[in-house]
Amino acid sequence: MDPMEAIKITFFQECEEQLAELESGLLLMEAGEADGEVINAVFRAVHSIKGGAGAFGLDDLVRFAHVFETALDEVRTGRLAPDPQTVLKPMLRAADVLADLVRVARDGGTVDEARVLQIAEELKLASPVAAEAPGEDMSEIVFGFAPPPFLGDEPDGIAAMIGVPWAIHFKPKAELYANANEAGLILRELGHLGEIALTLDTTALPPLESMDPEGAYLAWDIVLTTERAESDIHDVFEFVDGDCELSIEAKIAGDRPSESADPTSVEPPLDVMALIRRVQGGAESAPEMPASPEVAPPVIVAQAAEPAAAKAPARAESAVSSAGGSTIRVDLDRVDRLIDLVGELVINQAMLSQRVMEAGIAGASAIGMGLDELEQLSREIQDSVMAIRAQPVKSVFQRMPRLAREVAAMTGKQVRLVTDGEGTEVDKTVIERLADPLTHMIRNAIDHGLETPADRIASGKHPEGVVRLSAGHRSGRIVIEISDDGAGINRAKVREIAIKKGLIAAETILSEEEIDNLIFLPGFSTAAEVSDISGRGVGMDVVKRSIQALGGRISISSRPGKGSTFVLSLPLTLAVLDGMVVSLGEQTMVVPLTSIVETLQPKAAAVHALGDSRVIAVRDTFVPLIDVGQILGYRAEMLKPGDGVVLLIEADGGARAALLVEAIQGQRQVVIKSLEANYRHVPGIAAATILGDGRVALILDVDAVVAVSRTGEPTSLEPQFQMMA
Repeated sequence: MDPMEAIKITFFQECEEQLAELESGLLLMEAGEADGEVINAVFRAVHSIKGGAGAFGLDDLVRFAHVFETALDEVRTGRLAPDPQTVLKPMLRAADVLADLVRVARDGGTVDEARVLQIAEELKLASPVAAEAPGEDMSEIVFGFAPPPFLGDEPDGIAAMIGVPWAIHFKPKAELYANANEAGLILRELGHLGEIALTLDTTALPPLESMDPEGAYLAWDIVLTTERAESDIHDVFEFVDGDCELSIEAKIAGDRPSESADPTSVEPPLDVMALIRRVQGGAESAPEMPASPEVAPPVIVAQAAEPAAAKAPARAESAVSSAGGSTIRVDLDRVDRLIDLVGELVINQAMLSQRVMEAGIAGASAIGMGLDELEQLSREIQDSVMAIRAQPVKSVFQRMPRLAREVAAMTGKQVRLVTDGEGTEVDKTVIERLADPLTHMIRNAIDHGLETPADRIASGKHPEGVVRLSAGHRSGRIVIEISDDGAGINRAKVREIAIKKGLIAAETILSEEEIDNLIFLPGFSTAAEVSDISGRGVGMDVVKRSIQALGGRISISSRPGKGSTFVLSLPLTLAVLDGMVVSLGEQTMVVPLTSIVETLQPKAAAVHALGDSRVIAVRDTFVPLIDVGQILGYRAEMLKPGDGVVLLIEADGGARAALLVEAIQGQRQVVIKSLEANYRHVPGIAAATILGDGRVALILDVDAVVAVSRTGEPTSLEPQFQMMA
């Protein structure tokens, strides 16, 4: 790969991190947590994106980031109060535009220029300095249609705001260029602060034949007249500090450059070919510098805790985390391959243990103890490898505030999105497949769940609706909740629509829970008309299929007038699980250990008939007794309670059930193999695995088995599938 392309890929990866930092910081500021560290983090995020974009000539991104950065600088210096409505709302929209510009720069395509200009104008109006400045055409600043007058091309331009003249001596070292910075861009950044006059010092420039192509020979003496503080001048050189000789001194009034001085008459600092011709005696052929160069920022060198593209050659391989620990970038394919190998190690360790047990070797022997140590080591390796792929759900959650703002604007509703548990970690594969379901559900919560401001006021609620998105670990799984404080599910309307669409018969008697679950049926929609948000009848059906494909489940609870809550329960990883190996007739199956509450040896007196079903008494409560072998079609007759073992499990929504199996063979860690990818989807079966004796065993989908038992329609497995199992 072209080294520059590798650097560019790293830049865009770090842009995603900076955009996430920007979004979260602005939301904290909107919530009233606008302390200095948060504001500085937001400013640095935009500053770093702008600097990196300048290295790759992404002019549209650079210019908009500059406008955004200017407004943020006003907040940072205390000249602009971070008002949630007049300042932070436009800044949140500006963050969305910045993300769009990054996406277009990375993937190609076009951006809505009218929207970019509108947001840039909003940022300008929010800033008191920008509002007091002479009227500027934002299309010139943002899209470069014409050069903005910031280098003194008009005697009464920015220099009209007469300030303190500063004498600056700037001499880059070779390290400055080695770190992918450009002196010319830094000089142009200085031009944003006020009127500048440049003098190029070429006295150290050697003859061409003795010139080191990686050396640094030029220096600049600069007179900057500005109202800004000295700290603002130092900020321009912040990322090249140590890579240059720099002095900044306030000049006395008599030292100010004359009004007639033409600061644009200096030779162009970025035109390398002109400099070479000058060394060769051909300075007269050098192209002239434009009267006012186009806005461009300096290339920013990232500090250790602040990723940017400037040091991307080194950062492409390694980085430093904000916590100060070392990290390394690794190709994801290598991690996947490592996980596959660990899975094979677990399988082979189980096979070896099986062979030793069959040979009758005592567990207390040296071989048995060695196998125990190997099993422990295999588990530790597996845990460590899975931790490599673990990522916080923050990467998905941070996409949702923008979605909420867009849907709120389209529906005319007032929405506040509250997130919690963003640091909850889960396997990267699960995270990647969570984005679409969560997008559907946030859209539906706003579009269908929340009322309009007028309706909310009429019902005694605050006009602003609240949607909550939270994540946490529970019983070895990740649980994500999406709730709203809207009107709740209109069950009468849901039932009416389901009947009208032919999804249920008119005489069907359904519980409230069953009516709520009608929204997951294919083709169901309560939208009166098709829109960009909803109404095509594919939303919640897609959500349920996506969650089930991840080995998860989804449940609903809703209260009229109070709102609805959707709960997603997902496995932490799609690679391995701890399971209970059980016997079902002549078959061997695995029940996920996270679903099992306890195991019981049932007594006949504790089992009672209830219609065509059975229940079992467990500590003064009755739970449904489900004969798994019969449900899956392994046996035609029900198993007598005294002939089996009961697994008390916690199913969807916290409901409990008792699974009746013939026997328990033991507990072990198994490697998950996709059944759909290798065979097809089978009701009641989540996946497959390979046991220690080499046989294929099926992993039970506990929630599906419980659901099938409620319908009274037993599922069955094809004969050849039973033989394979």
